[in-house]
Order: sequence, then C-alpha cells, then structure tokens
Amino acid sequence: MTPDQYISLKQFIVDAGYASEIDWSEDIEKCDHALDFFQEAAWVICNSGMKNQVARRIHVRIINAISRKNPISSVFNHKGKVGAIEHLWKNREKLFKKFLACKSDDEILDFLETLPWIGSITKYHLAKNLGMDACKPDRHLVRIAKQFNTTPAELCRKISDAIGDRVATVDYVIWRAANLGKI
Repeated sequence: MTPDQYISLKQFIVDAGYASEIDWSEDIEKCDHALDFFQEAAWVICNSGMKNQVARRIHVRIINAISRKNPISSVFNHKGKVGAIEHLWKNREKLFKKFLACKSDDEILDFLETLPWIGSITKYHLAKNLGMDACKPDRHLVRIAKQFNTTPAELCRKISDAIGDRVATVDYVIWRAANLGKI
C-alpha cells in the first residue's frame, strides 16, 4: 500500500463519519485510571469475534448494567465473555496496578494476554486502546498486508513513517476501510 492509497482510505473514513475515531487514535495517551482500563478491556472482549457495530451496542448495555448494579448477564447472553468481564470488574484495581507496573511494551503485551478472553491477537487491540502505538494483526490487516507481501506491523510502520500518523491510527484506518467493505 502506498502512502497515497492510505491517504485516500483515510479520506474515505473521514467522509464516512469516522473522523472523531481517527482523532481519538492520534491523541490517545497511556491509560491512567482503573475504570478506563476495565472499560477498554470489556470493549475488546465484547468486540472479539463480533462485528464492531454490534459490539458497540452490547458494550453500552454492559456499562449501563454495571452502573445500575445489575448483573451483566441481564444484558448479554455469552457466558464466557460475561465471566471474563465480571472478573475484570471485580479485580480492576489490582489488574490496573499490574498494568502500570509493566516496564516495556513487551511486558504490557505479555500481561494483557493473561487476562481472561484476551488472546494473542486481541492483546494488541487492548494495548492500542490503552495507549500503546501498535497495530492489531487481525484477519483484515493480515489479508491486506499479504497483498503487499509484508506483515501488518511492517505495513503500518512503513505508512506511519511516510505520513506521520501513529501506527495505531494507520491500523485503524485500514481496519475501518475493511470493516466498511472498501478494501
């Protein structure tokens, strides 16, 4: 993918109404609160294996249920994900302290993979949402990178270096374009 192709995709994403998500990705800082840590982890768990647009509605219902002290299972019927989210909620302070104690990106990624329902791919999604400048090698990015005989990380880094957007933003733009059926 050339920088010009990326710029064209980015404009498509902006025109589709997602400029605020690009801005968020460019401006994100390292997570500094246990509640934010929990919400991002719950979001990634909801999003795992699910279309983004559906996951967003479920995530809102989960956060509302927690704020009303209702069981998560009253708004989401996925036993495994509910159990993982409940574990994160109950242990958010302790888990957040472990996150803060990580000294490097590799340590953060290793720690995140120990969380329930966070695996070898979703750890990158969560790391990005917690402020790390990384790409998530999901099925869309892997497919697209293969078209250019490279890896997702190399593709995003190359475009990031050429354009100046964060790696995480490049990842987001390419992913959203795939999510919307553009590529």
